[in-house]
Amino acid sequence: MSSDPKPRARDLGLPFPGTPGPLNAITDVAGVQVGFATLTDPARKMRTGVTAVRPRPDAGQPLPVRAGVAVLNGNGEMTGTHWIEDAGYFIGPVCITNTHGIGAVHHGATRWMIDHYADFFRHKHGWAMPVVAETYDGILNDINALHVRPEDAIAAIQSAKGGPVAEGSTGGGNGMIAYEFKGGTGTASRRVGIGGADYMLGVLVQANHGRRDWLRILGQPVGQLQPKGAFQVKETGSVIVVIATDAPLSRVSLRHLARRAGMGIARGGTPGGNSSGDIFIAFSTADIGPLPQESPALLTRVELNNEWIDPLYLAAAEAVEEAVVNAMVAGEPVAKVKPEGEILPAIDTEALRTLFAGQG
Repeated sequence: MSSDPKPRARDLGLPFPGTPGPLNAITDVAGVQVGFATLTDPARKMRTGVTAVRPRPDAGQPLPVRAGVAVLNGNGEMTGTHWIEDAGYFIGPVCITNTHGIGAVHHGATRWMIDHYADFFRHKHGWAMPVVAETYDGILNDINALHVRPEDAIAAIQSAKGGPVAEGSTGGGNGMIAYEFKGGTGTASRRVGIGGADYMLGVLVQANHGRRDWLRILGQPVGQLQPKGAFQVKETGSVIVVIATDAPLSRVSLRHLARRAGMGIARGGTPGGNSSGDIFIAFSTADIGPLPQESPALLTRVELNNEWIDPLYLAAAEAVEEAVVNAMVAGEPVAKVKPEGEILPAIDTEALRTLFAGQG
């Protein structure tokens, strides 16, 4: 999915802990696919888009995906979370866009689900409740122009596939800022061994949070070492985190796993500012079965014992930390639309390489 030759954080010699999967991406979790619709037109002050995560390549009949959600700060939106809290699952894709694009993306995702699960919606009283999340891109994008359309959501979902995931200014991350550097889409993964079994955990972030002076990378005060271009006096951004795993987790365990995304973003230095919307979802691709209304009265499930779950918690915190840095490392300087004419800088990757030289 990416032909960008820019190095990722580990390529710069940053010694992140943990063992990643072969792609160091959310797509290391078997069956997970990612797609983008990236909308860029400087003449229209447009720098935005849609990111879509498909937990599994189902078709015709939707298959439930067990999930949990967590909120660190509620100044943001992720649709469908009330149902996830009650039912412990969702169907269809997870989409991420900008704040004013929620309605359009929800419309597009609903249309895609009606078409993609045609048999289900044709013969049964099926209903769609897509998961759509957002962060604010109004500094780099004319957000009030409502550039994102339902067809962009459909395009992002239809383009979803496995393999390497393009980072930085891609999809919903196109207009996002992290620690006052160009931010956006980032991903990472971890291998986890529990009870003699091997599991994979992957994350995808839309990083649009943090003040420059807060930024720490692997303990180093990078924000203070690279202060040029800082412009915020308070936290005004947000971050969405999607955690995927093939470990068989209960809805309670997935809710607890989603909370650990907050531990990961905190490693970068943010305390989660008051004006930030920090919303997380975790899902498992294991234990595939029919919808509850298609299931027998008595269910048998395999679930990981919570007493053994700590390695997954650690993996989530590590992967989220790395994914945020990957989002920034992929960034390029771009022009702001508010205030117009200013340039938002990218993080200095060569300075990072020098700072961590010999530590890998």
